[in-house]
Amino acid sequence: MRHSCTLLLELVLEAYAFICYEHPASEAVDLHRPEHVGHARGQLIAFIAERLGDVRDDVPAKELAAYCVHALQAAGAVPSKAAVRRLVQVTLDGLRGQPGG
Repeated sequence: MRHSCTLLLELVLEAYAFICYEHPASEAVDLHRPEHVGHARGQLIAFIAERLGDVRDDVPAKELAAYCVHALQAAGAVPSKAAVRRLVQVTLDGLRGQPGG
């Protein structure tokens, strides 16, 4: 059974990835002012950082959260929902990677 914090993190990342899949980044830039997009991205990074817990002790949570957000934005360019799920899994695997490995 997965830890509830880990499951919550997976659900949050998957939800964001599907938002990116359905509304690629170019749409956000077209619809919103750049400063609003940047502010929203900062809030999302903080939200994810709070849910990361102690995933790794060699990288600050905020940096890991930024990694997740930027990696999952690629969901806007993948061809299918299955590809989105794979991207989420690869991102989660990257979070759990071994330092220096």
